[in-house]
Amino acid sequence: MAVDNSRLPMTYQGYQRLMEDLKRLKSVERPKLVQEIEEARGHGDLSENAEFHAAKERQGLLDVQIREIEDRLARAQVIEVSKLSGDKVVFGATVTLADGDTGEKVVYQIVGDHEAEPKNGKISISSPVARALIGKSEGDEVQVRTPTGIRTLEILGLDFND
Repeated sequence: MAVDNSRLPMTYQGYQRLMEDLKRLKSVERPKLVQEIEEARGHGDLSENAEFHAAKERQGLLDVQIREIEDRLARAQVIEVSKLSGDKVVFGATVTLADGDTGEKVVYQIVGDHEAEPKNGKISISSPVARALIGKSEGDEVQVRTPTGIRTLEILGLDFND
């Protein structure tokens, strides 16, 4: 298994959310599973005990999930968006765009991969739209290849609020 030592950019809110998830998994989910395993052990022969095997499998999956979150937190490069400024689009920026075809306005914040929620206006730094916007300024137009075709977007505004 290859070791990935690359830094993971994320907002402070994204970091906090991961910390809360980790705490919940360790202090609520894991003890609940341990209890389930103990109860299943009490049902007799472990070789034919489906409850025991299912609980052990869930425990293995939970441990993987915990390790993945711990890895993300260890490699986190936390960006405090409110401390950013400038006239170029960077990680954490909230960008107001106009669709060149429809004129429709859309607002996106560029966040880390695990924080992305496109329906809520948070797009991943590795998404085609974010990659096209990085380094651009207000008034610039970018063309982005998306699954639905090439879109032209004009940058109307830039904000650095959380």
